[in-house]
Amino acid sequence: MEILDAIRANLLSPAVLFFALGLIATLMKSDLKFPEPLYVTLTIYLLVAIGFKGGVAIAEAGLAKVWLPALAALALGALIPLWTYPLLRFGGKFSAVDSAAISAHYGSVSAVTFIAATNYLKAVNQPYEDYATAFLAVMESPAILVGVLLGKLATKTAGEGSGVSLKKAMHEALFGRSIFLLVGALVVGALCGKPGMEKVEAFFVTPFQGVLALFLLEMGMVAGRRLEDLKKVGLFLLGFGVLVPLVNGALGVYLGKLVGLELGGATLLGVLSASASYIAAPVAIRISLPEANPTLYLTSSLAITFPFNITLGIPIYLEIARQLYS
Repeated sequence: MEILDAIRANLLSPAVLFFALGLIATLMKSDLKFPEPLYVTLTIYLLVAIGFKGGVAIAEAGLAKVWLPALAALALGALIPLWTYPLLRFGGKFSAVDSAAISAHYGSVSAVTFIAATNYLKAVNQPYEDYATAFLAVMESPAILVGVLLGKLATKTAGEGSGVSLKKAMHEALFGRSIFLLVGALVVGALCGKPGMEKVEAFFVTPFQGVLALFLLEMGMVAGRRLEDLKKVGLFLLGFGVLVPLVNGALGVYLGKLVGLELGGATLLGVLSASASYIAAPVAIRISLPEANPTLYLTSSLAITFPFNITLGIPIYLEIARQLYS
């Protein structure tokens, strides 16, 4: 009953309800639409805000506490594509390039899912390490690079063209907008520390929840537009988009416990491990593996895994952590 109560509370949170509102708007064919510049602005604000707050938390905690969990998170991000790729390739019978593209998305992470998880932990009074944003920063890129390499090796696209494509993908994975802003703001926050936060708190803290609600309203509309594609991706990918996050989430929680995180911090590492990227990874994959089918990797990450995680997944990962820590 506790997990059911937790799920019910999460479903009634502003973040989930605004996501549902956007979904309903699309299904009802409303003319509601966000201008592209507004969407970009909301994305930039959220990435800078969470990066900056995470950097301040790192400055407060000290690198001695952060380096081991961050290293574990980085390794986890790189390893997830290595087990999801063969599952997709041989279990789902997808092409090598599509398997690589999807696995890259599931090894990478979703910043908005992470934010929803921190909100949920606060709502249930579950403390967590404030420097957990560092896990988000280090897990974004490795999976994209591993996925691209898997795709290139599997399709044997050697030669100059492949090298140029891989170079572009590495540049996007390391310096794309989302990663650059997140890591850059993290560094700025670490250098500024608490005094710096006091100067910008009115902008980066107070309006944060409202901006998040607007962003999730837009995400609901985007997911709604992808619902038709569910017919094309098949039952295997539908199951993959739900079951694989559960496995990855459990692995993340367990690894968090091994490296000494508190229950809340381990839950957040589990949430990140369970999430799938829909901002950074699609851009890099489109550049480096253009033959990959966007319907498969976008629908699975955005229309299956993202809604599952922010509605049901987050309370489940917390419950997994509670069982493991009991």
